[in-house]
Amino acid sequence: MTEAPVVVLGSGLAGWTSIKEFRKHDSQTPVVLVTASSGDAYPKPALSTAFAQGKSAQQLVNGLAADLAASLNVQCHAHSHAHGLHLAKRELHTDTQVFTYSRLVLALGAEPIRLPLDGDAADRVLSVNQWADYALLRERLQPGAKVLIMGAGLIGCEFANDLAGAGFQVHVVDPATRPLAALLPEAASAPLQQALGDLGVVWHLNNRVTSVSHQGPALLAHLHSGEALPVDMVLSAIGLRPDTAWLAQAGLACDRGVLVNHQLQTSDPHVYALGDVAQYASAGDRVLPYVMPIMTAARALGATLAGTPTDVVFPVMPVAVKTPAFALLLALPEPGTAGQWQSSEEHVWQFMTDDGRCRGFVLGGKQTAQRAKAMQWLAS
Repeated sequence: MTEAPVVVLGSGLAGWTSIKEFRKHDSQTPVVLVTASSGDAYPKPALSTAFAQGKSAQQLVNGLAADLAASLNVQCHAHSHAHGLHLAKRELHTDTQVFTYSRLVLALGAEPIRLPLDGDAADRVLSVNQWADYALLRERLQPGAKVLIMGAGLIGCEFANDLAGAGFQVHVVDPATRPLAALLPEAASAPLQQALGDLGVVWHLNNRVTSVSHQGPALLAHLHSGEALPVDMVLSAIGLRPDTAWLAQAGLACDRGVLVNHQLQTSDPHVYALGDVAQYASAGDRVLPYVMPIMTAARALGATLAGTPTDVVFPVMPVAVKTPAFALLLALPEPGTAGQWQSSEEHVWQFMTDDGRCRGFVLGGKQTAQRAKAMQWLAS
């Protein structure tokens, strides 16, 4: 009887990298890739930085699905939307067919959080979370357009820098009192806010969008403060959340993501998960929505799927915030770590515990060149 294939659900960085790592160990076991998109590969972090570089959506593609499938001996099923799992039968149900698997890898990513908005143009709010969204963004934006960004977090600030740098009029709205409030010590937000302001970004902090309405060919965004902003586009960048409802309904243990153990195994022994959809036991039950954790997890998973159970061990992985106006490099302390942020020199912040140990850092501007030195702080 022919062995059922390894089925990988999702064709983002987590999906394709898992397959590449598995193929380093096993070139023969059948592998099936199932994806709701075209399956073409592209660097997702570039979505929030490509406009100022003048890159079209097509220019972001760095691997066609057909070419990748041929080189990796993979059967690719594009434009196939998954909606159900039958764990006992080891079946993945999609809108095109049912796939039987020996092992299933969930590499689904996460979906944009959409806040409820009033107004007859609420459905015009755009979120850029994949290649097709970026293509639509480029199609809709005309030179000199005014863009309102909902969210002053990491992606919102990156888009603000990218679009302002490309000559667009940018307004940023956020309920917090400062940009990157969830990631940065308060003193580190100020130079970022100033640098983006110097680039032309207009801040509407301690505020939120309540409705979006049509105003002729443009839009009118109403804020909680009572202000009404005429804009050409509203871009939502308030965060991502994995869609785990259907997975939980199938019987997988889920919390903020799909729960996985140190070998990326879910509560079902034949199902694994990594990337934005996973909540990692080896990272203190956290989700890690960044590139380096995906690459680290995929290497371990490739070995595990090939028969060598391998724990994923996450090293310290600083996150670069792609805001050229004021670049940032972050290595945040684990949640719940007791201590406080301190600064010994300009644009350098260390998170120090009560016993004098450094457990996190933020480097800003030219200080990002001190990465190696900052990593030594954490090792001491």
